[in-house]
Amino acid sequence: MNLYYKKIELPFEYPFTISGGRTKTHQPSLIVALQLGNFIGYGEAPAITYYNITVEQMIADIESKKKMIEKFAFTTPDRYWHYLHHLIPNNPFLVCALDMAAWDLFGKMRNQTLYKIWNTEWKNIPVCDYTLGIDSIDKMIEKMRQHPWPVYKIKVGTENDIETIEALRKHTNAVFRVDANAGWTLNEALEKIPALKDLGVELIEQPLAKDNFNEMKILYEQSALPLLADESCVFEDDVERCAECFYGINIKLVKCSGITPALRMIEQAKKLNLKVMMGSMNECTVGSAAIAQFLPQLDYVDMDGPLLLKEDIASGLKYENGVVSVSDEAGLGIKISPDFF
Repeated sequence: MNLYYKKIELPFEYPFTISGGRTKTHQPSLIVALQLGNFIGYGEAPAITYYNITVEQMIADIESKKKMIEKFAFTTPDRYWHYLHHLIPNNPFLVCALDMAAWDLFGKMRNQTLYKIWNTEWKNIPVCDYTLGIDSIDKMIEKMRQHPWPVYKIKVGTENDIETIEALRKHTNAVFRVDANAGWTLNEALEKIPALKDLGVELIEQPLAKDNFNEMKILYEQSALPLLADESCVFEDDVERCAECFYGINIKLVKCSGITPALRMIEQAKKLNLKVMMGSMNECTVGSAAIAQFLPQLDYVDMDGPLLLKEDIASGLKYENGVVSVSDEAGLGIKISPDFF
């Protein structure tokens, strides 16, 4: 195989802020391509600072292992993932990008979309949310007015959480989902969740610190709303532990290291009666198209990266009032300009 890569940095429509005051105006990502004969597969890994993964680190890891990455005798993506998992053990984001490209390549070689390769049907598709980052209440209302949507994911983690949701609720009857990004204490969660339920919030994502499982068990037993794990559920080994204190899990492809382990995580979660969400790390259409292939297997989805970014590098997804449609093109179903690299 031949490996190509390129750094991109796409601007957000609005500055994007989550709990802890973490704000960004652009999303840096690495786009990779694997070519085998006439077939080319694409993958993406956004850089996330609080996971200590930069595009520069991903590129350095590629350069140090490029010959080994290219020399693999490719047959199936899962075999390739196992190879990459051991070749690049400390960079799951890069492994994800390469695994994604391998699945896109495999689908094109088979001339099938991935969801069909996985023997799933395009039905019972969950509605995609639109994320409102932390901001002034007036600004969040403005964002909502500019983007009327059936489901909003609202970032919280400030002293004004309830006031914010109360203000937003006055302007829409849409479904609200709240994401604390590990920003609450147990006492804050116990105080805020009943009020959020009264305001029509559907679920809470990652209320407490990622490793605070003892207090999560207490909150799980007392919570008036379903609780989903995000930062607490990164790798496959985390799924079983989360079953003790969460209603469901949010799988992020880049964090778990790709499509291949995500398939196993979904299977494991369903055996444990956990609901499954797949979430965005602000990927453009490349990474979001990979999430889209999972839609028939999901209960909830947060794949709004292309909606939050002002620019994109690929096409193949359509969003209509929360309903996502994918192309019939093989693999991820996306198109990128031939001269992109």
